[in-house]
Amino acid sequence: MDARSPDKFAAQSAPSLSAPPKTPWALLILLMAMTALGPVSLNILVPALPQLATLLASDIDTVQLTLSLFLLSLATAQLLLGPLSDRFGRRPVILGGLILAVLASSAGIVTASVSTLIVARILQAFGAATGIVVGRAIIRDLFDRDRSAAMIGLVTTVMVVAPMFAPTIGGILDTTFGWQSIFVFLACVNLIVFLWAYGTLPETRPVRADPISLWGEWRALLGERHFHGYIWCAAFGTAQFFTFIGGGPHIVVSMMGRSSAEYGLWFMVTSLGYMSGNFFASRFSLRLGIHKMIMAGLAVEFVGAMAALVTTAAVPNHGPAALFLPQVLISIGNGLLLPNAIAGAVSIRPKAAGAASGITGFTQMAVGAAAAQLVTMALAGAATPMPMQLMILSVVVIAAVSYFALAKRN
Repeated sequence: MDARSPDKFAAQSAPSLSAPPKTPWALLILLMAMTALGPVSLNILVPALPQLATLLASDIDTVQLTLSLFLLSLATAQLLLGPLSDRFGRRPVILGGLILAVLASSAGIVTASVSTLIVARILQAFGAATGIVVGRAIIRDLFDRDRSAAMIGLVTTVMVVAPMFAPTIGGILDTTFGWQSIFVFLACVNLIVFLWAYGTLPETRPVRADPISLWGEWRALLGERHFHGYIWCAAFGTAQFFTFIGGGPHIVVSMMGRSSAEYGLWFMVTSLGYMSGNFFASRFSLRLGIHKMIMAGLAVEFVGAMAALVTTAAVPNHGPAALFLPQVLISIGNGLLLPNAIAGAVSIRPKAAGAASGITGFTQMAVGAAAAQLVTMALAGAATPMPMQLMILSVVVIAAVSYFALAKRN
């Protein structure tokens, strides 16, 4: 059978009376690799930023744009790439995005100014966003809603794992070979994933939609209240993570007087919590359905947020353990909630799954960026972590209200 045919994957997702559906690991590992390109490309350059400012005769604020504009481009690209995959198919958009990432990474190797490096990073972000947004649409093409949640739970695990190791890889490359080696590494990785996708990725969108009918699908999608319930539940359910990212370093390093290395070690514990939630989602979403899993995730997040609030109020001078352990519980809830909310959003109008995935991803990043900025302002001059804990509880409550008001079905 042709490697590009979706039949063998679809056959695995079909219900069986004799055995549960098998997990298509070959396809999922490829989707994981494509999804990891975005967070790896974002974080791998961080250790080299101080040296870049010196070598490119620039200031650190300008060099910082290689991160902030990358993140902005990663978010906005999803609004474009999702609809394009609905119109022209998943495979050509994926392959085009990967080639763009290869070319942009190659341009970063030979750049001689910070301005051209920033442009290369923006183009690199557009290419790297392809795997994130189109990968979710591919999963929805091949599986029903509840099965999609289980598969998305497995794939999105790399969104946490990749940032844990990318800065270490970037630091080793920068120290040993110079900052250009980081872009050599990214060009090679993107090229490998491109060749892998070219040889094995199926076209999962069976019929190329005409623009008129597709426009009707997009309009119908935006008019669905359940769609808005899922995307806002996902965005605010994840905003607690960005809130903690924005406020955690200040609390641990400035308020508690601990080292940044200690913060990094504790943060890995919260990452394990999110991965655990993703694992439970992959095991139980098909059995329990997305609505029970979303409610379970919201409940666990709420309990964790309340525990963090009570701990902060009862023991003002607590150490990192009292700060991070409730966050582990919140992260488990996020791991349960997020893949199921995404599966719900991309299942409202399956013909517009690409657009739904793009809107969901953009909303998550936009709300997360706003939360990270707001918590920084809220903690300015604060003597305890209480402003951050109140904000985490608030976004969890908003996520629950969004779900029960708009997405919950009787």
